[in-house]
Amino acid sequence: MAAPVTGAAPAPQASPTPLDRVIPAPASADPGGSPYRITRGTHIRVDGSREARGVGEYLAGILRPSTGYRLPVTAQGAGGIRLRLAEGPFGAEGYRLDSGRHGVTITAARPAGLFHGVQTLRQLLPAAVEKDSVQPGPWLVAGGTIKDTPRYGWRGAMLDVSRHFFTVDQVKRYIDQLALYKINKLHLHLSDDQGWRIAVDSWPRLATYGGSTEVGGGPGGYYTKADYKAIVRYAASRYLEVVPEIDMPGHTNAALASYADLNCDGVAPPLYTGTEVGFSSLCVGKEITYDFVDDVIRELAALTPGRYLHIGGDEAHSTSHEDYVTFMDRVQPIVAKYGKTVVGWHQLTGATPAKGALAQYWGLDGTSAEEKERVAEAARNGTGVILSPADRVYLDMKYTKETPLGLSWAGYVEVKRSYDWDPGAYLPGVPGGAVRGVEAPMWSETLENSGHIEYMAFPRLPGVAELGWSPAASHDWERYKGRLAAQAERWDALGIEWYRSPQVPWGAGGR
Repeated sequence: MAAPVTGAAPAPQASPTPLDRVIPAPASADPGGSPYRITRGTHIRVDGSREARGVGEYLAGILRPSTGYRLPVTAQGAGGIRLRLAEGPFGAEGYRLDSGRHGVTITAARPAGLFHGVQTLRQLLPAAVEKDSVQPGPWLVAGGTIKDTPRYGWRGAMLDVSRHFFTVDQVKRYIDQLALYKINKLHLHLSDDQGWRIAVDSWPRLATYGGSTEVGGGPGGYYTKADYKAIVRYAASRYLEVVPEIDMPGHTNAALASYADLNCDGVAPPLYTGTEVGFSSLCVGKEITYDFVDDVIRELAALTPGRYLHIGGDEAHSTSHEDYVTFMDRVQPIVAKYGKTVVGWHQLTGATPAKGALAQYWGLDGTSAEEKERVAEAARNGTGVILSPADRVYLDMKYTKETPLGLSWAGYVEVKRSYDWDPGAYLPGVPGGAVRGVEAPMWSETLENSGHIEYMAFPRLPGVAELGWSPAASHDWERYKGRLAAQAERWDALGIEWYRSPQVPWGAGGR
């Protein structure tokens, strides 16, 4: 891709960003009163909890480079920026932000709410606050009150590290970008035909051999257990829960190439570096298959503090329906045995989803009514649904036919299309209460570095985040595109690559 072209430096912001200009849109924003100005004398005041202090230090780490101020984090005094844990109508992730002449107070019942409130505060400050060198300011926060709670508890982004491998630092960079928009789940696609990306002590060749390549024949790579734990810890520090995925029984060539015994004929296929799908399958009839699955899930569950473990289940075209049902009947209880809740792609509903399982729908607007009804029937029987329609929120789909990256099998997905739909009413027959939320997958057949990830995520990712967080009544493309345009200056300040969609009135500040 060509190097980004930046516009002229914008003039210092003379008036504060209105409270309702942030993404995701807050549940309510009531402007009023004088703005607060961050100055050399500002302190960040926290209560005595370790979690609140951690959020305070995170906020200070954002503000100090650009303001040049000390911004001590302290439990003493009054005024300034206050982060406060207190019971109230906030739920697990909601918050209240009060701003006036004497300070800004963010109140939440849980640390995640404080953290999300801090993301709102970031967006209320000039975009230059994101830069890593001292900027002129002024650092004004509009006066008034925001009350905010999310619509859905699952607001996810998936990163495919199997088709192309991404380093720990690259994953951390994406985590920071997700956090800005209150995403709370990072789904890591850790295995596929082209590469196995997590060390498994009991089956070491999965990583050392199965992880030794990627699409196009590059060197691949894998995460040691220490690497994976570092990602999990970093995500947790940004209030994202890692959901690991081991895709099976299909998408398993890297595993089949690593261990011949996993193949029905006992012959290991060669490693694979192409992009076709649907040709591989674990051997459903061999007991060693379930020993393998048990070991992998046991080790991965032990590394993963979150509730969920994703078992894939999509595009198992070389597995018969009978074998697929048999496999899922055997594998889902293994996930439960190690204390995790099953997530699977929506093909799981063609078997019998375990009690409490979640089905991730990745079909299209034009997917058959029969397939949609199978998902709806499972939802009516208690299976939760995560919505990831490929022709809406697959971030690896090309924007237009000219897009230099990505695929187009689900069509072209411009910014308006990715935003302009309602998760609560998308699948006919699915009860509203069965919809757990939304997730934006990023498959990596054509993506090789952070710049590629960012170009495909921005500007679509913030819209998906808003669909997951904001009240349905606030979803309005005409109003949203103006708020989205205002984000461009922030992306520039953060060094994010992004696509200048002609559907959005970017203005002179964007490139």
